Amino acid sequence: MFTNIKGDLLGGLTAGIVALPLALAFGVSSGLGPSAGLYGAIFLSFFEAFFGGTPTQISGPTAPMTAVSLVVIATIVSVHNGSIEKALPYILAVFLLSGLFQIVLGVLGIGKYIKYIPYPVVSGFMTAIGVIILITQMLPVLGYEVKNDMEFVEQFKPLAEERLLEKILIDESKEGLLVLEDFQETIRRAEEVNEATIYEEAKNLAKNDASGVVGTIKTLPRALGVINWIEVFLALGTILIIYGFKKITTAIPSTLVALVVVSALAIGFGIDYLSIQEIPKGFPRIEWTLFTEFDFLEVVPYILTALTLSLLGAIDSLLTSVVADNLTKTRHLPNKELIGQGIGNSIAAVFGGIPGAGATIRTVVNIQSGGKTKLSGMIAALVLLVILLVLSPLASQIPAAVLAGILVT
Repeated sequence: MFTNIKGDLLGGLTAGIVALPLALAFGVSSGLGPSAGLYGAIFLSFFEAFFGGTPTQISGPTAPMTAVSLVVIATIVSVHNGSIEKALPYILAVFLLSGLFQIVLGVLGIGKYIKYIPYPVVSGFMTAIGVIILITQMLPVLGYEVKNDMEFVEQFKPLAEERLLEKILIDESKEGLLVLEDFQETIRRAEEVNEATIYEEAKNLAKNDASGVVGTIKTLPRALGVINWIEVFLALGTILIIYGFKKITTAIPSTLVALVVVSALAIGFGIDYLSIQEIPKGFPRIEWTLFTEFDFLEVVPYILTALTLSLLGAIDSLLTSVVADNLTKTRHLPNKELIGQGIGNSIAAVFGGIPGAGATIRTVVNIQSGGKTKLSGMIAALVLLVILLVLSPLASQIPAAVLAGILVT
């Protein structure tokens, strides 16, 4: 591991910097926020590098894994009345299961059979993933935010009030208050359902309704009617820099240049733009609700989804491993790689991160910058951790349209 320290330091540093905008962008795209993408990149990259079977592999959130995660998140959130807070333990449980399934696949020796999946199947699936990412970024590019569309949110107020009152009855049923016929307590709780709480619940329902591919397509006419041109120009500027800078030089990642330049201009000129969600400062915390506040029976319907996510991650990772083999003239260990991916994704889920896989561009950058051993992937993770600990307040000011522009490319 320590036979190529200088090369691994440079490779890991470069790969970590390249991974930053993508981790933030995929986190926002998933619906759990930029911090979830960053946490996923940190833990998956570190533990996959340590336990995996491809020495130069750099792992983190990827487009295919994020697209499927988006569907998982939207589905579970809808079951929990549009509340991400209530749905989070179940979402992370599915992500944890997918990681555990990958470990099982590796232990059973399934990794060596992944290469027999027909190329047209993989190609068609990846194309569909690209379409999903493209569609779901249309609203951020247009600068449309559901919570600011009061007319749209108003449509959900009757349902919001119904859901809040229904929740009171469900909670009281669990607490045994209905059996005791404590109507005074019921009245007290019902009085807490006011205009403010109803409107907040309506915003959650509206946001959930506008999520995913179908939700985006349904909401698109409204977004086109209230285009925020500042957001459009920020997204277009990002896209132009990404494609244009590549023609000048490939020594510096164009996505990073676009992120820094457009964000700096937006912040420096005091432009009124929509920023990404706040990224909590400090070391990621364990999401204890994953173990304390969810019913396992509610996760059972998503076991097949977790297995699908694990298989997708396996395919995505091992395809990248083949690319790494071709560049380094080595051979990866597929089953060990799956175990490493599974451990990384499982730990990422415990800390609230989204799942990922081996990332081709980041892995290639690592190799071209001198990375040769597992140390490079671990350094890439530590680079992201330092950015999280030191620069999270600054990163929270990144325009959402910039990350949307990065994903579109």
